[in-house]
Amino acid sequence: MIHNVLLRGESMLRLALFCLLSLVLMPLLVPTMANAAEQDAAIAWDKIAAGAMVVDVRTPEEFAEGHLTNAVNIPFEQVAEEFAKRGIAKDAPVVLYCRSGRRSGIAIEALVAAGYTQTHNAGGYQSLIEAQKTPAK
Repeated sequence: MIHNVLLRGESMLRLALFCLLSLVLMPLLVPTMANAAEQDAAIAWDKIAAGAMVVDVRTPEEFAEGHLTNAVNIPFEQVAEEFAKRGIAKDAPVVLYCRSGRRSGIAIEALVAAGYTQTHNAGGYQSLIEAQKTPAK
């Protein structure tokens, strides 16, 4: 009987540990999964065609090497502050991109935290060019 109680206690401890780890790790995994889902070039081009603001969050040097037509260069570390300075409406549709989608994902997190509601991570510049509907500069 004591053996059964110990086994049940061990099982409950494992379950509790699993639940605790799930609670800790889920917030780290969910933004990554959402980011990956957003990185669809066709959706980005549809949003751009509908008039979304296009923001390249790469460095000025990367931007100078090539960027999407009508893109505004705002490095990802400065995006929320710069949006506030420019008075960009919190509900303005915005498409952000970088080299791979990582920096644009970070920029979107900052914008969402600042209250922006219509952001889209378009992923990487090269992926957008390959799926391009409008010319690059």
